[in-house]
Amino acid sequence: MHQEFQPLLTAVQKNCDIADAVHAGDYTLCVYLLKMREYFRWEKGYAFSAPLPNSDVGRWLKERERLWESLEHESFTPIPLSDTEVDPFDTDNINRTLNPHGLVYSAGLGQYGRPHFFLGELEQQQEHEDFRVLISANEFARDLAAPPAMTLGETIYVRRESLRRMIWEKVEEWRWNKLDNPMGRAIQCYDFDAAPDDALEQMTDHQISTLLLHEIGEVMARAHLGEDWERMLAELPRSRTELSLRAIRDHLADSLSTLPALIEEDRPSKIHFYFAMLTNLRKSLAPELLLAYDEWRGTGSRSRFDDYVPTAQAHWRELTRQVLELHGEGAPLATLQTLIDSRPL
Repeated sequence: MHQEFQPLLTAVQKNCDIADAVHAGDYTLCVYLLKMREYFRWEKGYAFSAPLPNSDVGRWLKERERLWESLEHESFTPIPLSDTEVDPFDTDNINRTLNPHGLVYSAGLGQYGRPHFFLGELEQQQEHEDFRVLISANEFARDLAAPPAMTLGETIYVRRESLRRMIWEKVEEWRWNKLDNPMGRAIQCYDFDAAPDDALEQMTDHQISTLLLHEIGEVMARAHLGEDWERMLAELPRSRTELSLRAIRDHLADSLSTLPALIEEDRPSKIHFYFAMLTNLRKSLAPELLLAYDEWRGTGSRSRFDDYVPTAQAHWRELTRQVLELHGEGAPLATLQTLIDSRPL
């Protein structure tokens, strides 16, 4: 990165560290340690297939935790641009300045209101009628979570490096037990044993389009749900109901965009990976989707998938309508959860 952007890089990474200082403890110990090892790998520039020096990782982890302790009560710092400073969440304004220089920046709120920041190399821009897509390559500043995709306003951010690292974490996790599950089936579509670096690049190239499909579905779902849905989520306390509502929106988004495209393409590595990334909550809400996957895997037939998609679109639209209606009437969380639990598909 050019020297003139060094103050920008410093500010973005500090905001990443402040976010981590507050939220790194949200993970279970096992997930936290795995993410910290991969964070060390990114920061120190180790190849994915290179073994990490455990003693160095241990010292670095202690130093990083001390840094977080010193930052946990600080406010996010403004972003320096030319001769002015900009609010760190003013992503559109910041990107208008950075994109012509081959850089992309993002700042937004993820699950449970956790802030996310990153600064990376701009790889590709796509302009669509209702939104635009910014795809980043190498990342210069990031937080521990580093979500591989996020939609902010009318812009979809897709982070190739974060996706690559997330896939590597999943590969490493699967290797512990090598279960016969969707993740294992997706991994086995690539030659991770003989050529792990090439396999990782191929898998990333294939899955980045799936990420984009989901984010496009999020844009489509938002057009249906309107601002009332976002206000409702913002008002709800951290709870099973909030997670359920986010899962319902994800199902709606996938029924509108992701699943139709994946079914049409019928590439096993992508379909296996999609089901590998479904949370247990999403699985419990969509048992018919899992049965369609089992049938496709057993027979190669897409017919149950083809039947599921239009049914799912109508189902999730109607369920979200009912949820919004109940919430507007002041229904308590228990009532919303009862409705959700009574309407799996």
